[in-house]
Amino acid sequence: MDASKQKGKSLDTLRIMEMIPHRYPFLMIDRLENLVANESAIGVKNFTINEYFFQGHFPEKQVVPGVLIIEAMAQTAAVLVVETLGPEAEGKLVYFMTINDARFRKPMGPGDTLRVYVKKLKNRLNVWKFKGEARVDGIVMAEATFAAMILDN
Repeated sequence: MDASKQKGKSLDTLRIMEMIPHRYPFLMIDRLENLVANESAIGVKNFTINEYFFQGHFPEKQVVPGVLIIEAMAQTAAVLVVETLGPEAEGKLVYFMTINDARFRKPMGPGDTLRVYVKKLKNRLNVWKFKGEARVDGIVMAEATFAAMILDN
């Protein structure tokens, strides 16, 4: 997943919230970069010491929970789906169906900027399959293949 060439568009938090229903404290992406409909996107999340989960995970050595990294992948993919389908898909729910081959290579913590590289592998009707990589400073920290289904509310 090479994203060295910027060819897509960028979205800020307000636009992301128009496209998917997630809100604080569960909105896991701050912005999108290099969004190319029906192809790929990069989600960005800046982790600060003020994140709610650092209070208990773990107080002595704060670590971003793996499930939240996977959720950041899913939210990035959901915005990609909405961008691909157009305005009529805005606000629809995108549900996980499968998560496969998830690997957590290194921990992330306060001060890290997470970049989630999501690439569409295929879709059929309302089911979409993706490959995701979570990187900090270009280093792969986590990865997974996952599928999701978009449904009318």
